[in-house]
Amino acid sequence: MKAGGGPGKVYLVGAGPGDPGLLTLKGRRCLEEADVVVYDALANPRLLRYTRPEAELIYAGKRGGAHSLPQEEIERLLVSKASEGRIAVRLKGGDPFLFGRGGEEAEALAAAKIPFEVVPGVSAAAAVPAYAGIPLTHRDLASTVAFVTGHEDPTQAQSDIAWDKVATGIGTLVFFMGVGRLPEIVAQLTRHGRAPDTPAAVIRWGTRAEQQVITGTLADLVGKSQGVKPPALVVVGDVVGLRPRLAWAEAMPLFGTRVLITRTREQASQLAERLEAAGAEVVEFPTIAIVPPESWAPLDAAIARLPEYRLVIFTSANGVQAFHGRLMAAQKDARLLAGVRVCAIGPATAGALAAMGILADLVPAEFRAEGLLEALGPSVEGARVLVVRAERAREVLPEELGRRGARVEVVPAYRTVKAPSDPEAVRAMLREGDIHAVTFTSSSTVTRFLELIGPDAVGLLKRVVVASIGPITAETAARAGVVSQVVPGSYTVPALTEALIRFLRPSKS
Repeated sequence: MKAGGGPGKVYLVGAGPGDPGLLTLKGRRCLEEADVVVYDALANPRLLRYTRPEAELIYAGKRGGAHSLPQEEIERLLVSKASEGRIAVRLKGGDPFLFGRGGEEAEALAAAKIPFEVVPGVSAAAAVPAYAGIPLTHRDLASTVAFVTGHEDPTQAQSDIAWDKVATGIGTLVFFMGVGRLPEIVAQLTRHGRAPDTPAAVIRWGTRAEQQVITGTLADLVGKSQGVKPPALVVVGDVVGLRPRLAWAEAMPLFGTRVLITRTREQASQLAERLEAAGAEVVEFPTIAIVPPESWAPLDAAIARLPEYRLVIFTSANGVQAFHGRLMAAQKDARLLAGVRVCAIGPATAGALAAMGILADLVPAEFRAEGLLEALGPSVEGARVLVVRAERAREVLPEELGRRGARVEVVPAYRTVKAPSDPEAVRAMLREGDIHAVTFTSSSTVTRFLELIGPDAVGLLKRVVVASIGPITAETAARAGVVSQVVPGSYTVPALTEALIRFLRPSKS
């Protein structure tokens, strides 16, 4: 990053209309490099996970006409941050140069001689109708399309829109910010020759879990759309008639469902990707963070004596990764485990071992301590056993191995601590019914979630579907008064996703 010694740089980045998967690769790279991010209300907050921990995040959104920061102040802020030699990203909903006021911000930067780049985004104009099953053009129905503002500069003496030409000269019309002036838009179009029976649609919060699509004609759309609030697009044209056949997004099993993930930020991606592939919108709320143990000395000492153990047991992928890191730090590799029997508590742990070139000798059918004990049987008597695990964990495994005559050594490879998450936004979403399901992937995520949300956490969780990855996690939740409606038979992220889909799908049919 640049710091001092001349101006930095500003990237005007389009965030897309809401679905975080629509961010461009270049947009993500800019976020990863930014010192400062100034973001809008329409930019999905989940995109901020790509920023560095030390990046300064500044909210500059507008909702219902109320500005967090006036436009002139945003422009001064960008100039100021870049003048300090910093890399700034202006993260804007949709595309910055399509009704995004990005042109005004670029003018301010150019006037101040601040270097800048424009990173186009997926515009709501294209993405929102697409997610509603409405193609903007079609060889049989529309060869032209126009994007029109539904909210012109209020200081203008008269409209810049040539209604007489727009009404009949364009196949498909897309109005930005038009729902508040829908009666006027319809009146202008029909007054200037557009047929009242022309298909039309209002799409609110397109590409997001709240997506709402209202279809009709110019004759009845105003009445059908009473009470619909921004943000919304208005689409007018014969292509709207294709929606009943092409509405693909609503057909996805978790469409319209917002799921809260409580895993660590580093581990959330696998679950998030699977849920999003099923049509869900994901909110990441990392309740725990994985940090090193107070001292590496016990693990390092165990690694130095590794050939002395008959059995090494890994109880999580986190433990495997920490073990591998210390193995490398000691300038050793997987050959040190030659002749040692390696056990993984489940397939995710076995996969982490495989990534470092070690095939687990034993993975139990039931992915918890009890299943591993059953798979091991009485063959551990007199064996020296190393258990690599979290600093705090259930004692079932080492205690039972000890009772069976094994000489057990437990070494901490990591600790789980409370993640520095701000619970207020999640608390508000739960209260307002904007979260539909909450997932817990370990007992520690349950405990930390309850601590972060506070005294009303149990009551708030009664309003949502609670999905726990396995019986141990579900038991921890139950002891706190939280009922898990979803507990998969196999304690893995794929199984958790499938179980949640099966549970929620009937309510969507």
